[in-house]
Amino acid sequence: MTKSTVSLLYYIAGVYDLVIGVVFLFFGTQLFDLAAIPYPNHWGYVQFCSLMLMVFGSMFLAIGRDPVGNRNLMPFGMLLKISYVGIVSFYWLTTGCPFLFKPFVVIDFGMLVLFVMAYLATGQTRPAVGSHA
Repeated sequence: MTKSTVSLLYYIAGVYDLVIGVVFLFFGTQLFDLAAIPYPNHWGYVQFCSLMLMVFGSMFLAIGRDPVGNRNLMPFGMLLKISYVGIVSFYWLTTGCPFLFKPFVVIDFGMLVLFVMAYLATGQTRPAVGSHA
């Protein structure tokens, strides 16, 4: 995976998470209505998650600008994807979950795989410790 491919991946991930965050933050009630999902007992749960996605989206854009220099941020993105894929998949397999959340599991799992590949690829481009490159 080239540096430009890694940058593109993280730019896409950044826009993806920012857009999802904005949609859930500003149009959560409409989205839940369209998907026939009952409202949460407090919208703060959805709003907090929306803002978290927007923070991570911003982080992904920063990684996209400098993948090697911001490689230390990549594991946090992987943890985000593991968290979402893990929790939603668990409920999908055990008690069920609304369809609205299922496509994100598939997309985020794919991103997780690509994030791991990007992390490994950017590690190969780093200068050796103690070198004066």
